[in-house]
Amino acid sequence: MTDEDPTTGDIVQRGLYFEEFEVGARYRHSPGRTATEADNVLFSSLTMNTQALHLDAAYSATHPFGQRLINSMWTLATMIGLSVTQLTQGTLVAQLALSDISFPAPLFAGDTIYVSSEVIAKRLSGSRPGQGLVTLRHTARNQHDETVAVATRVALMWCRDAPASEVSA
Repeated sequence: MTDEDPTTGDIVQRGLYFEEFEVGARYRHSPGRTATEADNVLFSSLTMNTQALHLDAAYSATHPFGQRLINSMWTLATMIGLSVTQLTQGTLVAQLALSDISFPAPLFAGDTIYVSSEVIAKRLSGSRPGQGLVTLRHTARNQHDETVAVATRVALMWCRDAPASEVSA
């Protein structure tokens, strides 16, 4: 979605306000993201995850997948990140929960993930006027259309009519 900045007339890209989410709507996020060896090594190192299955090619070659696995937390973070521009950029108050997270197939360096998000529930906040909760199911698939990650996310979103001073804060 876009809004026009009343002071400049510029068109500003943004995510969706609470009212714009419709239960059952499904969004395909573009472009996809190709996982690289550098992504895996940097993310694993930055997060102090020394799992040999992410970092040691010789060790990984002797295990069931025969090669290093992309760190599943990178996959999760990237899956959520790919949805931001279209759904929550500038309209998110806070991420409240992640649940039902699964990784049904491995992701390897050179694989590309494509993400879709489905709105599965929404309700106005009972304690935070001008805000609402949106529950999303994110699904990441690789270039072979195999599901590599799924997660349910609860996001606290601004309502369109919330005071501008609160939304821009």
